[in-house]
Amino acid sequence: MAHVSENRTLQPAPASAESDPLVPTAEEAFDRLLHAAQARLTGGLAPIAIAGPFLGWALRLSNQPALRLELAHRAWREWLELAAGDAETAVVPNPGDHRFGHPGWQQEPFRTYEQAFLRAERWWADAAASTRGLGEPAERIVSFMLRQVMDTVSPSNIPWLNPEVIEATLRSGGRNLLEGLKNAIADASETLSGRTSLPVVVGKDVAASPGRVVLHNRLMELIQYAPTTATVRPEPVLIVPAWIMKYYILDLSAHNSLIGYLVSQGYTVFCISWHNPDAEDCDLSLDDYRREGVLAALEAAMAITGALSVHAVGYCLGGTLLAVAAAAMAREGDERLKSLTLFAAQTDFTEAGELQIFVTETQLAFLEDLMWQQGYLDSRQMAGAFQMLRANDLVWSRIIRNYLLGEREHPNDLMAWNADATRMPYRMHAEYLRRLFLNNELAEGRFPVEGRPVAVEDIRTRFFVVGTETDHVAPWRSVHKIHLLNEGDVTFVLTSGGHNAGVVSEPGHSHRHFRLLRRLPGERYVGPQEWQALAERHEGSWWPAWVAWLGERSGTPGPPPPLGNRAAGFAAGEPAPGRYVLER
Repeated sequence: MAHVSENRTLQPAPASAESDPLVPTAEEAFDRLLHAAQARLTGGLAPIAIAGPFLGWALRLSNQPALRLELAHRAWREWLELAAGDAETAVVPNPGDHRFGHPGWQQEPFRTYEQAFLRAERWWADAAASTRGLGEPAERIVSFMLRQVMDTVSPSNIPWLNPEVIEATLRSGGRNLLEGLKNAIADASETLSGRTSLPVVVGKDVAASPGRVVLHNRLMELIQYAPTTATVRPEPVLIVPAWIMKYYILDLSAHNSLIGYLVSQGYTVFCISWHNPDAEDCDLSLDDYRREGVLAALEAAMAITGALSVHAVGYCLGGTLLAVAAAAMAREGDERLKSLTLFAAQTDFTEAGELQIFVTETQLAFLEDLMWQQGYLDSRQMAGAFQMLRANDLVWSRIIRNYLLGEREHPNDLMAWNADATRMPYRMHAEYLRRLFLNNELAEGRFPVEGRPVAVEDIRTRFFVVGTETDHVAPWRSVHKIHLLNEGDVTFVLTSGGHNAGVVSEPGHSHRHFRLLRRLPGERYVGPQEWQALAERHEGSWWPAWVAWLGERSGTPGPPPPLGNRAAGFAAGEPAPGRYVLER
């Protein structure tokens, strides 16, 4: 594999080699090293990927004098309304925008600051969206980046324009700014050291459900969880989590552990814990994850329990991988999957949300050069893209809270998990972004497994699919497209919350609701908007509804199987959570 790490020298492929898009030729290697160095400075964001769309937007705007006149008229109207101070024409922040929630923003002169900014923000959004002929994804990139600029100059981020910061400074005699400086120094020291301290202990405070590692290979550890009921269903539940984060998002504290809940409902649960890759793992492919992850875990779960079929569950990227594996199994007539559950997992990427901004040909080529040089995509480089999607909540509000108000958030288990990120192997991540995100090969029947394409349409087992209302990673309308790719039995759930909080939605969690609707084979397609109108709303957690759905498709409970099966080659090893989850 051609890449550079601390202990390796550059070994580019010869120019005459059969073209592997992930292995550079000798002529390409220098340029890729240059781009990798640039990417370290930009956080992996390709300058040309942004400059190109902005230049196109500016040129088109310069050639539309009528539009420029209309935009000038809108600007004049905005300032007239601002000067008039009419409450009826005041701009209201979007739902979820908490920048101006403090009561001080309703007093002058802060009210004027707020309204001037919101009007300017609206005007720039209109200017970005009004230019005809720009097309996708350029229009999306321009709108997104203009929003980032506006977020940066918000008066809420400027200490002397923010009434909450001024009030805290006067009240404490400036102590908040001193505490904020201490917080900034501590965070900078942690960033420079590359070490992230977790406020929880993995295996004690989180990932604490009792069990044993029953399979260990270079890619994953398979954990079998100890039963807590006298009898269990004969079909085990196999969970395939995303490898972008640690598996224990599904095994947080005792009260909100989905794994613990499943075990308490009489299911034998197996969960994959992925290895955190380093430069030596750069050549791991998406198919390696399918074979040595999903299929290896499936074989182990069946050998240990003696089951004839398994309830398979995939979360986020793990769900997409599981769908690929299930499609390949269906192609071969393999019927070992009793059911297929997908949590916030996309199988069609045509409406993959704002993450598409970072998945263009130009951007991917730039990112691939960085990953090629490192051997992986670092978790901090990856986190930057997700933070930009929700800059107000994940960046600016935290800067204000930590550094201007001098406060520290009280970390919970979900926040601790979010800080415990993993790396992504070069080849696998490049394949995922190109073949699935950029080229949408799975949805279009062009994704090859062992040399032949697979199709989600071939999957004959029952689906239980969960989308979350405010998901910025896997928008629920994109997840809903499973209805277009498979004409079988699909139960779709839309739950409150986002990509993580919507899934970690345990019974008793306040202010939770969900909608559920089943589409039987042969029934007509119902689009997202119509589906939302037809699906009945239920208060509370969707977990009991899912367990009931699993129960209807499971056999009669019997004695629980032992942990591991030494005779079958799957001896019960070290206690959960194993070793891989501790890799940093």
